[in-house]
Amino acid sequence: MTQSPAAPIPPPTERRRLREAGALTQAQVAERVGVNRRTVRAWETGRAAPQGREGEAYLELLRALVERREHQKPVSDVDVTADQPLTEEESEGDIEVEGDGLGLDAGPAPSTRTDRPLTPAQAFDALYAFCAPALVRQTYLLSGRRELARESVERAFQLAWERWPEVARDPDPAGWVRAAAYDFALSPWHRFRPRYRHPEPPPADRADRLLLDVLLDLTPPQRRTLLLYDGVGLDLPETAAETEASTPTAANRILHARAAVATRMPTLSDPDDLHRRLAELASAERLRAPAPDAVREGSERRARFWTRAAIAFTVALIGTTALTLRTAPTHYEPPVPPGATVRGVPPPVAPGPLSHKEQKLRDKLRSEPHDGPERLAPQPF
Repeated sequence: MTQSPAAPIPPPTERRRLREAGALTQAQVAERVGVNRRTVRAWETGRAAPQGREGEAYLELLRALVERREHQKPVSDVDVTADQPLTEEESEGDIEVEGDGLGLDAGPAPSTRTDRPLTPAQAFDALYAFCAPALVRQTYLLSGRRELARESVERAFQLAWERWPEVARDPDPAGWVRAAAYDFALSPWHRFRPRYRHPEPPPADRADRLLLDVLLDLTPPQRRTLLLYDGVGLDLPETAAETEASTPTAANRILHARAAVATRMPTLSDPDDLHRRLAELASAERLRAPAPDAVREGSERRARFWTRAAIAFTVALIGTTALTLRTAPTHYEPPVPPGATVRGVPPPVAPGPLSHKEQKLRDKLRSEPHDGPERLAPQPF
């Protein structure tokens, strides 16, 4: 395929960055170019080069993204309904999670160029509007519980707002929030909470129920790795990094998870079919995410509560220490040993009247000098 020397094909990392800047997912690019998602992933990781008619369409899309980026205009002719920003009506209450697919096939949120810098609240709301709908669907596939999926996303964004300077400087803020939401959704401590002891109603469709049961039968690491690789669309090194595993371990988990799914559902042996069914299962449920302002207010309330609790604990600790210093003895006092029974010694007799002999002896002792009787001295003859 001939290429114009004035506009050479960008390197793989630049291809992915251009797609992310245009707020496009790998599935959306694949649909527009006319290929499958695995091909787009191979183009962005450098395992394959764009060729043929599809490659020309892909290069035209990249050039359009470059031109719009230079003119500071968003990509307006591409459907991004899976991750729409909030409307005025939706910002007052919960966000209805709609759209097809798991969204966020690339991970990081797009960078929006404006003349004026965004405030922290505006930047947080933009990240929330981009990530929250897809994260609710993803955490639902991880946990199988609708309310837990909503709570996981809410807690993850509350944590992100508490650590917003760290999250804002992170090269992948969406990945940061996704990892926090996944950790909370897969926490084993939820089984001890009364609200999550009983199972929720399963999906209405029989095929959806079977697929969800297969996912929940996987181990949590396998479920998470499969969702990131075949659901979200991360490549193998990114999946291994996010799951804190080596690349061979992540690949082994993917293979075992695919084999377990294919054993019970042979129609999903193809990864593309598995990705499509995961997106359909996540989109079939009516899930709601809280509004971003409610999440920020909840995060601030939690921060105030724990700050006050820490202050109260510190004051109580200082008071206890002061009371201890005030009442503690200043020197060591050895304890009095307990009495011991001595055998063979008669018990002491109470004093009584003296006999005549004892009285004579007492009078004699009193009449003698204090130094005792006179000592005998030798006399010369």
